[in-house]
Amino acid sequence: MQKHRLVRGVAALSTAALGLSLTACGGNLGGSSAEDFPNGAINLTVGQDAGGSTDLIARALAEPVSSDLGVPVPVMNRPGANGALAAQTLSGENADGQELMVINASLIAITSLVVGEDEVVSLDDYEVVTGISQDDYVLVANVDSGWESFEDVEAAGQTIDYATTGVGTGSQLSQELLFNQTDVQGNDVPFDGGSPALTALLGNQVDVTSIQLGEAYPQIEAGEIVPLMVFSEERNQYFEDVPTATELGYDVPVAQYRAIVAPKDTPQETIDTLKDAFDEAFATEAYQSFNENALLTPYELDGAEVAEEWNAQKETYAALIEEYGIDMGGES
Repeated sequence: MQKHRLVRGVAALSTAALGLSLTACGGNLGGSSAEDFPNGAINLTVGQDAGGSTDLIARALAEPVSSDLGVPVPVMNRPGANGALAAQTLSGENADGQELMVINASLIAITSLVVGEDEVVSLDDYEVVTGISQDDYVLVANVDSGWESFEDVEAAGQTIDYATTGVGTGSQLSQELLFNQTDVQGNDVPFDGGSPALTALLGNQVDVTSIQLGEAYPQIEAGEIVPLMVFSEERNQYFEDVPTATELGYDVPVAQYRAIVAPKDTPQETIDTLKDAFDEAFATEAYQSFNENALLTPYELDGAEVAEEWNAQKETYAALIEEYGIDMGGES
């Protein structure tokens, strides 16, 4: 079976992370005591560009958290290296709860399997405040293909060009795993994000792509693309008629999860205060409406549960990559 290599884009990923090695962050500086928290604005950093799904989630949470804590919660975009730049910067900030980040599970569980050892971002270097939400990946085809299921793709008997949203992403891993478990030959075509990957699909430059459901939904509803499968372990609540890869017999348990993290050694009392504020935000009608409109599934776990699950995901992904001989295109 064909082994796929993703080499384009790796240089950019590694270069953006160079010079930001965690070893350069010689521990966190002392900050205000927990009794003084919050002491001014709480910066909520996003490691992606403004307007993307992670950014929109941060902004939906910032307003109710600000209202609850009585201080501004500005969202700060610091894109680069699939979120590694922002994460590595956060690890060197004061451990006082005034600096937070919305972090994606793919950075911990997938990107860490692609980059060099000195560029790996680990949850062990942060305090996890709370989980936020689950964002499922869906495999979609252009309606012009005439495909209505993955069985149609298999029956086509052709080599499939599939778009990924970048090196070290769930989009890449989900399709690498899928096409290494089928008799369908696939060629990867990497892009920098879901929007250009979807644009390529709509323009018939590729045959399929795996993108997050919220990004695909408008075109699915417009009848321009067709969902073939979702990669979550259970059917997505918003698309209950679309089968999972697991149901179809493929071992592809890939989904995107997000959480709030603070620098390591942030006082537990401060973490508890932040967790309470985010719990209040989750309960607001406005945020719940946002979740539904964005097709997000609540994932509001406590920090210990998030860390346990994400570290387990990394082990699972590493084992699957080894089992199927997949080259993710990065350093080992």
